[in-house]
Amino acid sequence: MNERPNPLRWLAYVYGAGLPARHRGWVLHDVTTRTWQLRHLVRTTVQLLPVGVLLYLLIPGPVYVRALSVLAGAILGYFYSVAYMYESAEHRVAKAGYPVGHAAAVREQADAGNRDAARERYERRWRG
Repeated sequence: MNERPNPLRWLAYVYGAGLPARHRGWVLHDVTTRTWQLRHLVRTTVQLLPVGVLLYLLIPGPVYVRALSVLAGAILGYFYSVAYMYESAEHRVAKAGYPVGHAAAVREQADAGNRDAARERYERRWRG
């Protein structure tokens, strides 16, 4: 059920395309795993990179002007990407056929389990 998409489908997924139903479990895993925020930033980088390279090549002027222009655009792109990270994750999950809010619920449940395990470790170590 957690079949990974091939690189071409993953690239389409990065740019907002939906994936076939067989990748439904993978999409949920992608936006709820422990490293989901890092995965989001990788997707953002893949989205921004071609635009940044194109702008760098097309903007006239000295190298430092082109580089700083692209850097300023990338910073702005990352800012908005991080600002809407949770909404983006929920949108991806909704496209895969899950109800809105499902990814947040799965992450919350995992976090609760992690908190319980940490509390138990603490109790064993310091209160045992």
